[in-house]
Amino acid sequence: MWSGDILSTYALAAFILYFLRNMSPKGLAILSAFLFACLCAYSAVLNIGLEFLRNAAADNSEAAKDWAEFYELFAPSETAIKDEIAQRKGSFFELLSWSATAYNFLLLEIVPMLLFWDALVFMCIGMALYRYQILQGLHSERFYLLITILGFGIGLSINSYEIYQMIAYNFDILISFSYVKSTYHIGRLGVALGWMGLLILAMRRFGIGQRLAAVGRMALSNYLLQSVICLFIFSGVGFGLLDDLHRSELYIVVVLIWVFQLWLSSWWLARYNYGPAEWLWRALTYGKIPKFSRKP
Repeated sequence: MWSGDILSTYALAAFILYFLRNMSPKGLAILSAFLFACLCAYSAVLNIGLEFLRNAAADNSEAAKDWAEFYELFAPSETAIKDEIAQRKGSFFELLSWSATAYNFLLLEIVPMLLFWDALVFMCIGMALYRYQILQGLHSERFYLLITILGFGIGLSINSYEIYQMIAYNFDILISFSYVKSTYHIGRLGVALGWMGLLILAMRRFGIGQRLAAVGRMALSNYLLQSVICLFIFSGVGFGLLDDLHRSELYIVVVLIWVFQLWLSSWWLARYNYGPAEWLWRALTYGKIPKFSRKP
């Protein structure tokens, strides 16, 4: 349904993290800091290597071929974009063919080169935050306010500088392609921490935790449901609105889906013990059928 599906990447990263489950909070924090520094360095090295490749492309046919392949992949031509849109707005089998090709490329090249390391590092950071009881919201409001201010302050400052660079360099691919910028990970970590602090403060002050918890308890079901909803909204299987909505209109779609799932998750869990996907996953994991309905 969606070639950008992240669950397989999360599963691969989680397999490694399983062996870190008994590490101390301090050990996880040190490991997270080291891995994060390595991730930033890796992005910087990719940028240097691609810049060298671009410069070499002027005099070397093999380098020119490699650079053209990279450029077409991450800055596709109008023809390539129109061809993709046509396939994704076509019949179910056209969409399936396009998705299979894109997903194979994602798994075999993009995941091992970029996404696996990204997920591994940030999941490790999440484990450390959990072990220090930060994610659980057990620290003072002053602590979370400080995280919010520092996180957004650092993250948005870096993001703003990156946007300035993109505009100044006319959206040059090595300036605008986030994964080959060492500052990208620092900025996104800052913004993520800012949102974390703000969300925990909002849960304490406005009591929104119950509905969010319901969505979290049905995370897999909601994830899959979003894919199904967007399949019918954007692909040729349904309304085929891919490339027809402006960015501002897409935000409306996002908010409507969020509101629907916030309501649906609470409604569902008032009647059933698990989301449908969580129920099936639990049954397959433990080899026995858990009680589904809350009715006696």
